[in-house]
Amino acid sequence: MTDRHRWEGRFLEDFVVGDIYEHPIGRTITTADNMWFTLLTQNTARLHIDHHYSSQTAHGQPLVNSALTLAVATGQSVMDVSQNVFANLGWDDVRLVHPVFEGDTIYSESEVLSVRESKSRPSTGIVRVRTRALNQKGEIVLTFHRTVMVYQRGEGPVRPVPADRPPDDELTEEAGDE
Repeated sequence: MTDRHRWEGRFLEDFVVGDIYEHPIGRTITTADNMWFTLLTQNTARLHIDHHYSSQTAHGQPLVNSALTLAVATGQSVMDVSQNVFANLGWDDVRLVHPVFEGDTIYSESEVLSVRESKSRPSTGIVRVRTRALNQKGEIVLTFHRTVMVYQRGEGPVRPVPADRPPDDELTEEAGDE
């Protein structure tokens, strides 16, 4: 029998204070990523988009837009932290620890700091994590705290299943008959 179960992300009940999730997918930041993100967000700092200007700075090259680094690290954390999000409640204590350059690869990990049921929405809870982003050399480049409201198991939206697919229990019975 084929196991059709897929990773659906964590629900409130799955979070344990002190757990650390190493987010599995790294992302190399390209010149195009840096330029497009910087221009899309209307950031006019030449340090990100003008290679000639940047070559004359202490870094000698363009810096990756720090908001892009924050966005990438946040995105990397979604599969482990907020796949079942009701709402992202905020980022706090964002620290740019080390510069990120075009060509750097960003990896990240998140530690669960607190978990509680929501007082205003009984089908959800509040999770607070500390996320650290690091480059390919293992240097921490960014840290932040993020607070999300996530669904409790069985309370959030569900993914549709094809109408012609038998329920899981029928597949289990058929497998037992063989």
